[in-house]
Amino acid sequence: MDSVNQDEYSLVDTSKIVEEFQAESRFRRYTGVWAKVISVIAIVMSAFHLYTAGFGTLQAMKQRSVHLAFVLGLIFLLYPASRKTARCNKPTWLDILFAVLGIIGGLYNFLYFDTMAMRGGIANNFDYFWGVVTLLLILEAARRCIGKELPLLSLVFVAYGLFGNRIPGIFGHTGFTWDRIVYHLYFSTEGIFGVALSVSATYIFMFILFGAFLGETGMAKFINDISMALAGGSAGGPAKVAIFASALLGTINGSAVANVATTGAFTIPLMKSIGYKPHFAGAVEAVSSTGGQIMPPVMGAAAFVMAEFLGMPYAKIMIAAILPALLYYLADFVQVHFEAVKIGLRGLPRSELPSLRQVLRTRWHLAIPLLAIVYLLLTGKTPLFAAFYGTLITIVASWFKKETRLSLAGLLRAMESGAREAITVAIACAVVGFIVGIVTLTGIGLTIGDNILALAGGNLLATMFLTMVLSIILGMGLPTTACYIVAATVAAPALIKIGVPDLAAHMFVFYYACLANLTPPVALAAYAGAGIAGANPSKTGWTAVRLAIAGFIIPFLFVYSPILLLQTRNTPALVQAIVTAILGVTALGIGAEGYFLRLTTLVERALFFAGAFGLMIPGAYTDLVGLVLVALAVASQVLRSRRGLPAKSA
Repeated sequence: MDSVNQDEYSLVDTSKIVEEFQAESRFRRYTGVWAKVISVIAIVMSAFHLYTAGFGTLQAMKQRSVHLAFVLGLIFLLYPASRKTARCNKPTWLDILFAVLGIIGGLYNFLYFDTMAMRGGIANNFDYFWGVVTLLLILEAARRCIGKELPLLSLVFVAYGLFGNRIPGIFGHTGFTWDRIVYHLYFSTEGIFGVALSVSATYIFMFILFGAFLGETGMAKFINDISMALAGGSAGGPAKVAIFASALLGTINGSAVANVATTGAFTIPLMKSIGYKPHFAGAVEAVSSTGGQIMPPVMGAAAFVMAEFLGMPYAKIMIAAILPALLYYLADFVQVHFEAVKIGLRGLPRSELPSLRQVLRTRWHLAIPLLAIVYLLLTGKTPLFAAFYGTLITIVASWFKKETRLSLAGLLRAMESGAREAITVAIACAVVGFIVGIVTLTGIGLTIGDNILALAGGNLLATMFLTMVLSIILGMGLPTTACYIVAATVAAPALIKIGVPDLAAHMFVFYYACLANLTPPVALAAYAGAGIAGANPSKTGWTAVRLAIAGFIIPFLFVYSPILLLQTRNTPALVQAIVTAILGVTALGIGAEGYFLRLTTLVERALFFAGAFGLMIPGAYTDLVGLVLVALAVASQVLRSRRGLPAKSA
């Protein structure tokens, strides 16, 4: 059978919606000479990273300097200073000047690193001049590319570094001169050239490039067709397709908003066509797309930064994330299923569904690169090695079938789009260096952590709650990667100090950095879904919060029970934790939806919720209590169904 025609259901211009809710999508769309100039720079950037990934990176500071030079040059040529100049078919003279200065400023450390080392690391006035120029250009590039919130927050931290000596009490410090701050931010590896930009210049860029090559082979259509074949015919099929497709697409796309646009353009109109309400359709896609950032094997960019922060292999992060991610999607799936059953929605006719056998027969080879990446990571290879060879394997695998074969033009398109996507993450990593640099210089991170503990009275649950709130607030204005880095710098230490394992603490703030895409009033992924669905943004956002309810609870669970991060060799305990977590999340989804065999009564719903928490909280006693409560709710549903009794209250 032929697969569903996706264009038939794409009723909106998703590019405009993505531009509205994702600042990094508001770039100029050149034609003519400048389009070719941008293409050449982007392709050369990708070629540089491919070469260094395969044949050895440069000295750390030099690798980061070249990376930053490409990033600043491309941003100033691609992103206008204001919307007034956005439609120009060529950059302004100021854009060109900033691009040239940005390239020079980025390369300055590359060119003069050895000379400065010969001087014993002492900077002269010329060094400081380029340091100040480059720092200002980074802030302006970030404002253009990802919005003003992160640059403003960075300036607040810089002001704190300069004037913190005037602040009384525990938040005061001895004070630092402008020269000291510039040196720390620009010439050390504690500022903009720190861990975040290091990861961007290596792992993150290569995995984004890997995703771009996969995308050029038609991977998105392959994922959609598999999802349609597996779930399209079941009750509420299109919503389940959104879950499967977004989870799978999240393995090659780390942006929640971009994921919403890619799969939502197809799945949201499809969900509406079978009877889902617009706000529910938009929320399902937003929740599913946000989950792509927490789904292994290729998680959001912040996960690679986490591995570097913790000094552990990315494979360990990937393994730890498996069970929480599956539980997140299970709760989403349960609610989607029972919503469909509740309102009597059926799946799509079999005649409109692709044949799974046909899809696999014609495009099975597209799965080879992902399987190769997983194998390489699990056998101890570095993410850089895995991404490089995964990219090469993608090119080779594409040649297995004529319709997926990457031509020279396709290779160049992938290299260009990979660089374009990577610069948005890179500039966030660079500007976060301001915050991390000031935190390491002043010690404010420890002060904030101590105050979180003091405010929580040393209570673990209260400390986690305050950390969650801080992470979500930061995520309302910052990209996920930047939000994670800031939260990991100022909030995660509080959890670690109270005894939470490092991995669990960092995974905790990572989850809420991702979930901030769903929480009103600034729920970017949910609002993008609402835009495609033609729904009320606020209603879509709060529906998304309900659908993602497990995601807000799971981090608390793996802090109390790190076994859920698969950090144990105790097989019986692990099996018990997995089984009870699955039962608990299922009960949670039923309680949130208010439907099982029929509409729940108020008492049944309370039993499902209470039982869910009992099953999810670690401990044999709580598991038993939770199981009994859920069993009572199920028994009540069965009895009422047999007698045909309606729910008095839901």
